[in-house]
Amino acid sequence: MAKVELKGIGKVYEGNVRAVDNVHIVAEDKEFVALVGPSGCGKSTTLRMIAGLEDISEGELLIDGERMNGVPPKDRNIAMVFQNYALYPHMTVYENMAFGLRIKKVPKDEIKRRVHEAARKLDIEKFLDRKPKALSGGQRQRVAVGRAIVRNPKVFLFDEPLSNLDAKLRVQMRAELSGLHRDLQATMIYVTHDQVEAMTMADKIVVMKDGKVQQTGSPLKLYNSPCNKFVAGFIGSPPMNFLTMKVTEQNGSTVLDEGAFQIKPLPEQEGRLQKYQGRDIYFGIRPEDLRYTAAPASENALTAAITVVEPLGADIHLWLTTGTQPLAARAEPHHTFQVGDTVGLIPRMEKAQYFDRETELAILPEPDAPPGEA
Repeated sequence: MAKVELKGIGKVYEGNVRAVDNVHIVAEDKEFVALVGPSGCGKSTTLRMIAGLEDISEGELLIDGERMNGVPPKDRNIAMVFQNYALYPHMTVYENMAFGLRIKKVPKDEIKRRVHEAARKLDIEKFLDRKPKALSGGQRQRVAVGRAIVRNPKVFLFDEPLSNLDAKLRVQMRAELSGLHRDLQATMIYVTHDQVEAMTMADKIVVMKDGKVQQTGSPLKLYNSPCNKFVAGFIGSPPMNFLTMKVTEQNGSTVLDEGAFQIKPLPEQEGRLQKYQGRDIYFGIRPEDLRYTAAPASENALTAAITVVEPLGADIHLWLTTGTQPLAARAEPHHTFQVGDTVGLIPRMEKAQYFDRETELAILPEPDAPPGEA
């Protein structure tokens, strides 16, 4: 397979509209990389530049060390799976999968071997004589993937391939694509707006916003150590809570004051907040890191009123308000909650995140901080 490198890639449209700005991404050989972000963040444009469907305005694209700027799509040895499947309706499944190989004048016996091998991997061998209209959405998606597999490309590109499927089928197809990646040992670059897809499938996630890369790393790295408020809020479901709180000092200790309650950071976290004394920051805590307490007035407890209760079987999602700020929490299913109840929630402070109100960057430990002030 191949290593894909994007070095300072940019895309500028007429009128100086900058869709992608100075993007640096490396997809190592056999790696599964997910580009994730909201609509309009530039992820699909980036993928289309890798495929050769969009011209590169700035920077360099390298595949296996070879510069691809200006190289036609057919000569890049990549295969792309689209959101809308892009199957020929008048052709059978076999003909759809074989079409690209026939154009390349691959021998018939080799075409047959590749098509049947891919069909077996995707469990669609029994559909080879059918037309696309006789297939379900999931089956059509498998055909589109199979058409890519038979080409033996250096790189597989996926542009939101599961977004047209229902929720249950998406979960199934996620597992199948992950298994396919393991079987093929292929380099795959996958675009999605669904952070759950990215978290469950990718070796590496690239989070994008407004055409720029915000952070790159493993799923757990982004989940546990987001570099800014956007990444922290985008990765995780339900998203991280952000409470505006003032950094104050009481009896020689740092305290975060929300107005309705106060929270005391851990001693090893206080050093991060010293320069913010008297200023507001964002206190970030994930819903799963808030533990319900029956005593709302207990030490270090957030107090909030329930506005919505969502029982999900395995747990309960609570949507709350502190009076001025929204909040989400997860609770165990054996508890009973009513809209309007005021509850106490104790944050797991070792999981707390802190963000600058102005820059929205994570407030990190000082690199040379002495022990106890990290």
